[in-house]
This record gives sequence, structure tokens and C-alpha cells, in this order.
Amino acid sequence: MADTTGRGKARRPKAATKTESKPEPTGDSTVLFNQEAYPSGETSVPALDNDESPAPPAAVEDPADEAATTKPATPRPWSSKPAPARTGAAGAAAAGKPATADPPAPTPPVEKPDEPVAALPLSPLPPLPTVPPVVPPATAGRPPKPALRSRVIPKTALGLSALILAASVGAAFSGVVLYAYYEYRLNRTDAKVANFVSGEARNLANAQGQINASRDKAISDIQQELVPLKQLAAQGETLQALIKKVAPSMYFIHTLDEAGQPAVGSAFVVASDADQSLLLTSYTAVRAATHNPAPKVFARQGDAEVQVTVWTWQEERDLALLILPKGNLPHLSFIPTSPPLQVGERVFAVSGLGSAGAAVTQGFISDVSSSGIQHNTSIAPSFQGGPLVDSNGLVMAVASRSYAPLNFATDSVWFGVPIRAACDKVLKCPSPDTATPGAQRPTG
Repeated sequence: MADTTGRGKARRPKAATKTESKPEPTGDSTVLFNQEAYPSGETSVPALDNDESPAPPAAVEDPADEAATTKPATPRPWSSKPAPARTGAAGAAAAGKPATADPPAPTPPVEKPDEPVAALPLSPLPPLPTVPPVVPPATAGRPPKPALRSRVIPKTALGLSALILAASVGAAFSGVVLYAYYEYRLNRTDAKVANFVSGEARNLANAQGQINASRDKAISDIQQELVPLKQLAAQGETLQALIKKVAPSMYFIHTLDEAGQPAVGSAFVVASDADQSLLLTSYTAVRAATHNPAPKVFARQGDAEVQVTVWTWQEERDLALLILPKGNLPHLSFIPTSPPLQVGERVFAVSGLGSAGAAVTQGFISDVSSSGIQHNTSIAPSFQGGPLVDSNGLVMAVASRSYAPLNFATDSVWFGVPIRAACDKVLKCPSPDTATPGAQRPTG
């Protein structure tokens, strides 16, 4: 520090770099800087090294003047050692004196023994402001809410009754809803079951129809396959079944010829009503009865014998129609025109004379034409006038021993008169299953 009297100038050490520092805490209190030690508000202090005391000020020319003009150093707040006295321009500024020029370079300082430094008085800390508690604006001034249980559960008998009533109504409503849902599901299930049952019934009916159709087709196929076998050879069962089928419609015819000799043949029922029946036979067997005096003609079936009337005849086709005064007799049906007869088919000749009520011989068709059916079936006198049938008993032609459409006699090969040819004069056939007698011819 410079002497105001001018007697001597002390060299000022090199000023340390000013750094801002804040008070450091010591224990629970904060030590503040003494405003008296730094009247100008300057807070920078010389740099310290590990809390060591700063270097002593530079030596002065007159120690007596230096001691008289310098102020005691103010101790630093963060150290128990005394603060060094400020010299030079900084000290003059701190003392409120005008600054002087810097002295020349300082000489090495003279070490002095440490002197006791008075304790730095501590300034009291200002009290901390009291912060009022923060109260949310939404709940400010409101009483606290009661517990949830006290808000939900009523405390009076009326409230409890209302709660029980509400619970009962809710339970009843829930029961109604559940029952309605149960009914809905039950109805849907019943509808599904009904649809399933009806669908299965339809499927069963369709399956049965398909099975029946397949069965019928199989039977038809088998019958068609058996036709060639039946044509090749008729077994005993086939002949017995055929006799049993045609026998009720067969009759044995006997009368006298022109020479008074017996004349025999067979006849079969082609139509019958409640009063009489129509029998178709061979003209050769009853030829004598077409002239006067005419012998009587009789029809026998088993042990019963009945006189019949010769109603009409057709010589060129060897056909004659007899009226039997007995009604409601079974008749034989005509074979359909389609499919037409084929060469090689099996044919059976039937006679009304036999222990079983009829007799049967068999052969094959040799030729088929509109004028006649040529076959090799054996035709005895008792077979003439009888039917030529297939294995089902349907009439194909009338057996004859004298019919010769080619106008010459045949040996062991016979011609049958097609059954449809009988409808030309002898019969009237309005339908395939209906026959009525033709016009009556008087005996000559």
C-alpha cells in the first residue's frame, strides 16, 4: 500500500486473477462475507493453495511507515488464518484512497512469525420464508367424502327394504331373460331335430325307391338273361307252372264226323261274362256240326261235360267259335304285337285232355309271317284247336293239323293260325283284352 505521506512506496504484488466464488457451507450454517472487509462489494480473493496462507506482502522501504499506514488484514471467512493486507491499487480502492502507480518489482518477502488473528464475526442468516400448504382448488373448502360402503349400503329399514326389493326385481328380470333364452334355444333345437328327422325320412324314402328300382331292374335283367335258357329247354317246373296257369281255361271237345266216327280236339276260353263263355277251337274238329243234320258237340273239363253250340266258323283259317252256357270263367290273354315273335323262340302246345286238366308239348318257332306261325311242336288230334302259348301262358296262335297257308301239306312241321287273325270274322276284338262273338252263321 502506498504511503500517503510520501515517505515510502511499497511494491504491490501481482494481482491474482479475479474469480467469482460463492459462500461455502460450514456445518449447518452458511458463512457470508463481511461487508466491512469488502466495502466496494468486491468478492474476489487471491488464489489459495490447499488452504495455505498467501504470501506476505512485499517489503517496504520503511517498516515503521508501513505499519503506520496499513490496516490490519481482514480474516477470510473460509479459513481460520488472517487475511493478508491489501496493497497497491486494490488496497487503496479498498481504503477509499486514490490509487498510485505500481511500485517496481517486489523483493523477496521476509518471513515473519504468525500473529494471532481475531475471529471473523458471523452474520446471522435470514429466516427462510414459510410456504403455505398447497390446497387443490377443486376440493378446497369441501368436507371429506364418506367411505364407499357407507354411501352404498343404506342405514335405515326403508333403505334396506328398497335395496332388497331392487335385488329381487333384478333377480326376477334375470330369471325371465334366462328362461326366454332357454325357450329360444329349445325351439331352435326342436326345429333342427324336426328338419333332421324330415330330411332323414326323405332320404330313407329316396333310398328305398332307388333300392326298389334297382331290384326291379335286376329282376328284369335276370328274366331277359333267362329267356334263352327257357327257350332251349323247358324244365319240369316250367311245364307244371304252365299247366297250372292255363288248365282252368282249357276244354276237351268231342263230337262225330261226317262218317259217324269220333272227332276230337281242344278249345280254350277267350271271353266270358255272367251267362256264357266263348270257346275258340279248330274248324276241322267240329266240321260235321256245321251241316244238317248236325251232331251234338260236347265240352269236357275234368269229369264235367257240357253241350256247346257252334256259333260261327272260318274254314280257310281252320277256326270255329263255340258258345258255352257257363259264365265267369278265366280266359287266356293274347300275346302283345310288340315285340314281334322271333324265330327260335320256345312255343308250347296245350291240350284240354290230361290228368292235371291239360297236357303240354314244346317246340321252337321256325318261321313267322302274317299268314301263320311255323313250328315243330307235336300236334296230336287232341291238340288241334288248342292254344300255342309262350312260357308265360300268353296265346300266340291256334294249333291246327290242317291249316296250310302255302296250299300244300307239310310233314312234321305245322302252321299255327295267328291269334289276331281270329278277330277278322270269328271274333270281334275292340281291345287287346276284350273279345265278343262275331256274326252267327246258320248250319247248312
